[in-house]
Amino acid sequence: MGSLQEQIPFLKIGKKFIYVETPMRIIGIISSLISVVLMVTYKQVSVFLGVEFVAKYSYSPAFKYFVVANGVACFFSVVSLFLVKPCSKNPDRNKYFIIFMTDLVATVFCATGCAAATSFGYTAFHGNEHTGWMKICDQFKKFCHRSIESIVLAYFASLLFLFLTIWSAWKSSKLHGVIDCK
Repeated sequence: MGSLQEQIPFLKIGKKFIYVETPMRIIGIISSLISVVLMVTYKQVSVFLGVEFVAKYSYSPAFKYFVVANGVACFFSVVSLFLVKPCSKNPDRNKYFIIFMTDLVATVFCATGCAAATSFGYTAFHGNEHTGWMKICDQFKKFCHRSIESIVLAYFASLLFLFLTIWSAWKSSKLHGVIDCK
């Protein structure tokens, strides 16, 4: 009788997939981290009618949440990165479930941070006539474009995290069913 990986065909696929999964996790972490750095490190000063105005992420609760949420997503993705290698060598449904949960937390935080920042960014670009909020991106073009770059990177990371969440859920459920049947 061989090892569990030899007995269960999908684990062989999973073992090979680690060569794709690990770089995907690293790219997701880097994308999320760069989006945070882009958002935090840039501010723009604009003079309007002799008065100086400053635009930076910390003036917006949505952008603050975006930064924190992407930081949390980065952290949990790093945790799952360190759990993947041991799980591929010794499959255990509890370990895969932990990976699934860390991936899920990373996905949820990254996606909600993107949603909050997108909502604020839309208002900054288009304003809201009903509430009297005016467009600010006409005066802060560079800051708005830098924010868009940051949000797009975070959406990319969110999609990677979502794919990894689905993959880890699939691995956990397959392993769960096989071990229970034996």
